[in-house]
Amino acid sequence: MKRIRWFKDRRWMKWLLLEIFREEQTSLQSLSFIFCSDEYLIGINREFLNHDTFTDIITFDLTEKHPSGPDKPVPIAGELYISTDRIEENALKLRTLREVELRRVMIHGCLHLCGYKDKLNADKTLMRRKEDHYLSLLKKRST
Repeated sequence: MKRIRWFKDRRWMKWLLLEIFREEQTSLQSLSFIFCSDEYLIGINREFLNHDTFTDIITFDLTEKHPSGPDKPVPIAGELYISTDRIEENALKLRTLREVELRRVMIHGCLHLCGYKDKLNADKTLMRRKEDHYLSLLKKRST
């Protein structure tokens, strides 16, 4: 796994991630971020999702179902695997800072854990609006 030396604002990011779950009215049990290479993540993509493509993030919902039934809310547990290679390449392509791209991808994974999808265009639009909203919260809070 990789350590990202260029990502400096961990304290504010932690605040934001907790804020996402609070605003989305989803309780959180645990959240793990695993930063890795393209090669490592494509292996996960092939093994677990049967996709043979590079991606910036794969989100696994590890939430245990409530023993009393599926309608009982339980705190979310998740693992988010993020390719720092993809983050850096996408930041260049999008002409944004890699820190901003990483924040967006981390928010994106958390939104998946909160139940948001991104396969349909309408879902992608909503997801992007949510990402922008949370990025703006972070910007306001950290300045």
